[in-house]
Amino acid sequence: MDSLTLPRSVLLALWLAEPSPGSGPVQRLLDAVQGDDEPHRVTTPAPAATDGPASGTEPATLADLVAVWASGPRTVAAVLPAPGDPSGAPAAIAGAAQDAGEAVLVSTPDGDWAAIPRVEAFGSVYEPGHLVTWEVSRVPAWQHALIGQVGTLREAERELTGALSRATEALTSLDVARWREDAAEQIAALSRGADAGWTLPPGLEQRRVRVLTTAARLRAIVDLATGDDGAAVNLWQVDQRSTALRDVDRAARRALAAATQPGPPER
Repeated sequence: MDSLTLPRSVLLALWLAEPSPGSGPVQRLLDAVQGDDEPHRVTTPAPAATDGPASGTEPATLADLVAVWASGPRTVAAVLPAPGDPSGAPAAIAGAAQDAGEAVLVSTPDGDWAAIPRVEAFGSVYEPGHLVTWEVSRVPAWQHALIGQVGTLREAERELTGALSRATEALTSLDVARWREDAAEQIAALSRGADAGWTLPPGLEQRRVRVLTTAARLRAIVDLATGDDGAAVNLWQVDQRSTALRDVDRAARRALAAATQPGPPER
């Protein structure tokens, strides 16, 4: 694994929060969020099809949706829930967001919205592709609840330090070197620091970049480490190690969300 990935919702939230209007910034956002995907599409689920964010029209593509949301003041954040852990996702879309593993929350003068990406893979392992459709729906005001559930950027960075220690202990217990040599080598590379290769908004504060990178690295490590039962010899050991790694993944998901939250720079 030579690079790290950021959820599409995190990239969209970071770029959509940029204040600059105009076609240039919108195109840079689309390039960053869509990457190698096919052009993203947007739907408004029934029965709210006539109550979309475009004042009576339904955006058909991500470009259309971004043009609408970027045309006025907005507050944006991403959430990364998991089964049993809504992690700040509004109750109205919590189930769908947990299924997708991510969502973008947007507050505008016209109301509050959630956009959940549905991803369909196609092609082969040699030439993979993705079709992405964002499902947009109205939600209640979400900003105060999100801060309470996710925490601040400073808190997230502190929690990541503890999560990294827990991940090290869990991986030592997993004995990945004896379990899968290739996974052990990839985990070691991630621990040293992998190439993020992201296109982030210019001028994004360094604390946010640092939190994003550490959290993405931890999630990648957890993904590799949970691909097998490791050197476990009984179900109790499997459960203990899985619990430890889920705890690390939860801290990483909360940190990614915190890094997209609105608020003044923290130094």
